[in-house]
Amino acid sequence: MTDDVAVPPPAEPRDDGDVELLALIDRLADLLERSDLTELEVTSGGTGLILRKPVVVAAGSVPVPAATQGTADAPAGTGEPSTAGRDPAATAKPSVKAPLTGIFYASPAPGTAPYVQVGGEVAVGQVIGLIEAMKLFNEIKSDLAGRVVRVVPDSGALVKAKQPLIEVEPL
Repeated sequence: MTDDVAVPPPAEPRDDGDVELLALIDRLADLLERSDLTELEVTSGGTGLILRKPVVVAAGSVPVPAATQGTADAPAGTGEPSTAGRDPAATAKPSVKAPLTGIFYASPAPGTAPYVQVGGEVAVGQVIGLIEAMKLFNEIKSDLAGRVVRVVPDSGALVKAKQPLIEVEPL
């Protein structure tokens, strides 16, 4: 099936097959990011997957794939949106990125306080969340120190390796 209908992924991997599929999708996304392609379509049996690089749209212009944008603010091929024409203070902050693909949890258990909150301070080596992968919970520690300005994923959301988890403003 190659419809462009977005189907939300399950909340968490159910078995080793799900984990293997997530790892394959992660590898395909890395391949797409490193290539000059703007879209990658894979079909196997009755299942299809389409990965696309983000499209950057400037006001009053035609959409241009991020890979061909080439501005000083967003290097070509990063898949990050362009920050051209924005307030410099509104550009992306340094962030702690996910070291692996899995389900992100902001707190140690349901109903408990999150490891970090917007406005709170974080130190290098401090646990900022958990990522569940292959039925193991991995503590994610900050490699930055500063004030948390944004927690990017919702708790329980699927995150990909290298995806920002928290944005930090250095103190």
